[in-house]
Amino acid sequence: MAQNFRNYLNQNIGITPVSVLNTAAVDSYDCLISIRLANTTSSTVNADVYIKRSATDYYLIKTVPIISGGSLELIDGGSKIVLESGDELYVKSDTATSIDCIVGAVDSISS
Repeated sequence: MAQNFRNYLNQNIGITPVSVLNTAAVDSYDCLISIRLANTTSSTVNADVYIKRSATDYYLIKTVPIISGGSLELIDGGSKIVLESGDELYVKSDTATSIDCIVGAVDSISS
């Protein structure tokens, strides 16, 4: 069975959490294969990345510093994170309009 690879691009993420991926499909699983955050400001920023399942936040990383002009790859070395239907991936910064985010995922994995 062929898999559907997707990418999700978000710009200028700031102090309000942004849902960068929502797995709302019924009876479906998605697999995160990459998450890259880039600091687009002239100062160091701190970022949070978390999965919200129901009303609970599960942090992949919390208050991680990213230097000016730098980036952070959260999934590497062949790692993967499986998301259940209804999970949402959020990104937030401590600075307004400071982070660009690129997420790579495999969509609708058979259960």
